[in-house]
Amino acid sequence: MVTTESFRKLALSLPETVELPHVEKASFRVKKKIFATLTEKQKRACLKFSEIDQSVFTAFDKTVIYPVPNKWGKQGWTFVELEKVEEETLRDALTTAHRHVFKPGTK
Repeated sequence: MVTTESFRKLALSLPETVELPHVEKASFRVKKKIFATLTEKQKRACLKFSEIDQSVFTAFDKTVIYPVPNKWGKQGWTFVELEKVEEETLRDALTTAHRHVFKPGTK
């Protein structure tokens, strides 16, 4: 189980990450691009993956990590249930999502 505070700390530890509001959620961005959101009330995160990365992470356990059930899911957006995910898995997933949007040396 991962708390929302732990999620926030992990996300903000990634290079050049900033937290900004996004609708009714917290978003975590690199160079103005969102790679994760956090819905504190639901204790759920949403991460941006490539199609391949999404298939790898969702193969683990679809009750813990699963595609958003709409067109956003088809674009790689993936839910993570914080009360069910192990911290190591979340760390790997966050790093992967961050890397998906972070391109060192670009603006």
